[in-house]
Parts: sequence; structure tokens; C-alpha cells
Amino acid sequence: MRAVIQRVTEAKVEVQGDPVGQIGPGLLVYLGVGKDDTEKDAEFMADKLVNLRIFSDEAGKMNRSVIDVGGAVLLISNFTLQGDCRKGRRPGFDAAALPETAEPLYEKVAELIARSDVPVAKGSFGAHMHVSSVNDGPVTFLFDSTRLF
Repeated sequence: MRAVIQRVTEAKVEVQGDPVGQIGPGLLVYLGVGKDDTEKDAEFMADKLVNLRIFSDEAGKMNRSVIDVGGAVLLISNFTLQGDCRKGRRPGFDAAALPETAEPLYEKVAELIARSDVPVAKGSFGAHMHVSSVNDGPVTFLFDSTRLF
């Protein structure tokens, strides 16, 4: 699984002009499920998201998690994170999981985040979405459950 994680003061997602998910302070997470990903990746990703210390403490150091600050997560499915742009001019998506595999794993991540008592809002899996956010910092991380960048 690959994720782009942004610390935000607010974020929302719309489908066909209708809001389907919105949060105040917390994390905007774009999640791309790979064809070899399993429930172990979902568990690892959810744990990382709720415990990653990227919010400032009183000293201004990144020392607090989304749990610690009482934040929320807006989780957006994004298969293009599995795109390979190394060759040619058009990305290849051979590494992306098929929807029937990706959607249950995406939902599993959302479920596990919610079990950690972190409010979760979601986009609409497979839909064309418009996402808006206010990045706080800016603070943005790339994360892959299978390797380091």
C-alpha cells in the first residue's frame, strides 16, 4: 500500500458536487492499494496512520499523533499512487490492485482507523472526486507499507 499523508487544518471531498466526506484538523490520506497487498498491509498502514507523530507539541516538535491531538482522518482511495511513470509518457498501472481486491482493503484500513477511536471520513471508492484541503505546515509524507523511499 502506498499513501500520501498530509497534515491538514481541514479537508473535504465531493462527488458530482455533493460533499461525501469532510474533516477539521487531522490527516488527509490518499491510499493506493497494490496487487500484492494483504490485510497485513492494511493493519500496518492503519497503525502507522493513527500513531505517526507529525503534529507539534508545546515545544514545536513533531511529537504528537492524530490520536494525541484528537484529529480525524479523511481517507481517499487513489489507485494512481500505484502508477509507474519511469518509462514512456503514460503511466502504467500493472502494480495496482483490481477494484474487487482494493476496495475491501481500503475499507479495512478505514475500519481499523475507526477502531482506534479516530473519526474517519471517506471518499467514494472508484468515483471521480474533487478533494480540497488546507495543508498545515506544509507537512506531507510518502509512505509505502512494503518499502522505504
